[in-house]
Amino acid sequence: MTMRCHYRIQDQREPVAGHRAVRTRVSIIQPVSDWNTLRNFYFYFMSSRYKVSDNQIPYFVTSTVVGWIDALSRDQYKEIICKSLLYCKNEKGLLLHAYVIMNNHVHFIVSTTEDNSIGAVMRDFKKFTSKRILEAIQNNPLESRKKWMLNMFSYSGQYNSSNEEYQFWQQGYHPVELDTNEKTRQRLNYLHENPVRAGIVWVPENYKYSSAIDYYTDKPGVLPIDRLYLI
Repeated sequence: MTMRCHYRIQDQREPVAGHRAVRTRVSIIQPVSDWNTLRNFYFYFMSSRYKVSDNQIPYFVTSTVVGWIDALSRDQYKEIICKSLLYCKNEKGLLLHAYVIMNNHVHFIVSTTEDNSIGAVMRDFKKFTSKRILEAIQNNPLESRKKWMLNMFSYSGQYNSSNEEYQFWQQGYHPVELDTNEKTRQRLNYLHENPVRAGIVWVPENYKYSSAIDYYTDKPGVLPIDRLYLI
């Protein structure tokens, strides 16, 4: 089937009144007839839409496994995420304000110290964790879905020239600036309620791989956080 669509990317950014965010306009004028070109356009547009303007302000960020595959269902793989976050905190200036590690995606609220950037930290985090988790899957004799998952990651990697063989994470990390108490509170609640909505626990603080225990109790979670105190 041949599909026809018409577009040209015009990378025109302009300030949005009252916000640090920028608006990207896209003009649709040139013919396109293949899915790969449209896919590349989608990722370009999404990466242009979400930008970090101030690394010292908290941002809500998300990374999702390709195809929403439940590749993080084992604690062994979640621990790789935790170790990488701890390394980024100690060595890359990451300030981790909140987190939840689900079976197929992660949400963080983060900022960075001066002279560091959220984009660089997320790039390195995703590169490192994708490599280590793929190795863990390949070397795990108990992983019953190994062949299927690797086939899916290989298929996704075919359409991204930046991958050598596999693609584990979807592109982008969709930063959302939290420049008010209202926005921050809403995103904190959304993040911590993820395991409840998924039916894994009854209350957020009972989920192991989340900062909910730090916010809702006087006990520490599995990762040290830079807690946000809202008025």
